[in-house]
Amino acid sequence: MYTMMQTCRETNLTYQTLKFYCNEGLVPNVKRDKNNRRVFDEHDVAWIKSLTCLKNCGMSIKDMKAYLDLCLQGASTIQERKKILDQKRQELLAQIHNLEDSIRYIDHKQQFYDEVLSGRRPYVSNLIPTNRE
Repeated sequence: MYTMMQTCRETNLTYQTLKFYCNEGLVPNVKRDKNNRRVFDEHDVAWIKSLTCLKNCGMSIKDMKAYLDLCLQGASTIQERKKILDQKRQELLAQIHNLEDSIRYIDHKQQFYDEVLSGRRPYVSNLIPTNRE
């Protein structure tokens, strides 16, 4: 069994975040020790790591609760859970595409600035009007 602090270290969550997840009902069947402090087993820790992944995927607390409810219903909801995860995957792929576009833009601008600074190219800006227009 893990204490709150041990679970925080295992899952890379802050104490406040773990407590919030517990209070929100995102960690089902939380056990208590003889002093009424929360304790967690390996299954809890694995689920909490899953919650972290779902949060990193952009799921809201409400969405995570809905996903948890489906998980608690057992195998009959696997297709629905797969659909939810597939949708999140598609959203993440779109985010990756947008990030790659942003990186290409930054690389292009860095190359342009390097060429201007080295004297290989004159400085031209879309924001500063020239007399040629």
